[in-house]
Amino acid sequence: MIEIYCHGKKHEHKRLLSHVEVCEECSALLDYAYQRLDHCKFGEKKPTCKKCPIHCYKPAMKEKMREAMRYAGPRMMWYHPIAAIKHIIREIK
Repeated sequence: MIEIYCHGKKHEHKRLLSHVEVCEECSALLDYAYQRLDHCKFGEKKPTCKKCPIHCYKPAMKEKMREAMRYAGPRMMWYHPIAAIKHIIREIK
């Protein structure tokens, strides 16, 4: 979703992350998200952030992630339909 956001907002792409380029700011946000997931006590059973009882993001990073999710969420069906459907199912449960 961060990749969709970064490209959609036409950020200046400088860093190659796996096979996709994202800007430094989005790369830092993605690294932060992976770091938070690595230390999550729920592990693979982690609910979506909206339903999680523990809010582990710092306020500034939480707002950046919220902005990225608001932008990328509606566009997920075009880019990653299976991931979008899985996300919707997790939200419903």
